[in-house]
Amino acid sequence: MEKLVIKGGKTLSGEVPISGAKNAALPLMCASLLTDEPLTLTNLPRLADIATLADLLNHMGVGLMFKGGRGGKISGRTLTLDGATIADTVAPYDMVRKMRASILVLGPVVARMGEATVSLPGGCAIGTRPIDLHLKALEAIGATIELADGYVKATAPDGLTGGTVRFPFASVGATENVLMAAALASGETIIENPAREPEICDLAECLNAMGAKISGAGSETIHIQGVPKLHKATHKVQPDRIVAGSYAVAAVMTGGELLLRDAEPCHMGATIAALESAGATVSVEERGIRVKAGKRILPFNLVTQPYPGFATDLQAQFMALASIADGASVITESIFENRYMHVSELCRLGADITVTGSSATVRGVKKLTGAPVMATDLRASMTLALAGLVAEGDTTIHRLYHLDRGYERLEEILSDVGADIERVAD
Repeated sequence: MEKLVIKGGKTLSGEVPISGAKNAALPLMCASLLTDEPLTLTNLPRLADIATLADLLNHMGVGLMFKGGRGGKISGRTLTLDGATIADTVAPYDMVRKMRASILVLGPVVARMGEATVSLPGGCAIGTRPIDLHLKALEAIGATIELADGYVKATAPDGLTGGTVRFPFASVGATENVLMAAALASGETIIENPAREPEICDLAECLNAMGAKISGAGSETIHIQGVPKLHKATHKVQPDRIVAGSYAVAAVMTGGELLLRDAEPCHMGATIAALESAGATVSVEERGIRVKAGKRILPFNLVTQPYPGFATDLQAQFMALASIADGASVITESIFENRYMHVSELCRLGADITVTGSSATVRGVKKLTGAPVMATDLRASMTLALAGLVAEGDTTIHRLYHLDRGYERLEEILSDVGADIERVAD
């Protein structure tokens, strides 16, 4: 096991590269199950979640070839996935339990093979995230669903048929699953109230490059005209808006200035607005987004919302920012009911946070103080690193496997812009 040791008090300055988006790359990798021809993904992030899904796809018969990295099979920036043969339509518990996104193999495999069996998924313990919307959506386009012994079995021996899917609330994963499955269904599928995240648009763009007929991604209604077969394609993974937002917070908290190289401003409207409400200056440049801290951090109020609202995946990071603001901020979490597990760890560093129901009141303090802390989930791990950057003394973060699921080379990137941070054996 490893841990991060951070000596706070350094001002960050320079530029940080924004990697490909994890939340875009994972469904794009699953799209390889839809065709017997190669799918090549470029700008792939080097993350533990990518490795986990790569192992699952390889187990199911997908060939993998990484290129452009520095040692190790998952270090490549380019990945070619060859699904010429699907050898196993079962995604077993031991592989799926590590990551919730594994459920995204269900739709593509049942669409192509007529059956798929997937263990109920795992992932971060940030609240109840049932997969019933995935299952109802697949049923709406012709799949038969059975639940037994902790597994979901979907069958469509005569193929999927298309239909109308009406989501009671927007679900990113369920939208991705049915989007992929419907690409090979006979007839038209209409998705009403789909998720509108940029990652949905990225997946639709890739599927269209593979020969799918999808329109309306990013809007309130998506239309998919099913085709009998998809073909090879090459697709670039979009930049990670959550990683970019996290480094933006680092710039503001440390009183510094960072160029977020390759960040996409059109994906980050709510994040930019939140940064500006905290007193930061944000400007769009040819090479990315520049974030400069204000003279002081202003208090702010936030409510997490489905895209294009403020992302739940940035709630924890902005709570760290609010913890040293000049006044009291209120943050309301409307997506996941258990996404305040980082609060107790922030308070160990001296933050003043009171949680009442779904809202947290964060009273800014003059300083945080370093202490040993433990990451409870992916975004919480980054939150503790942000707090450690400004805390007096040493902050030691344990359970780095959470961090490595979503942040690539964090300690190297932060060190390059002035942080005193080191990964050491625990």
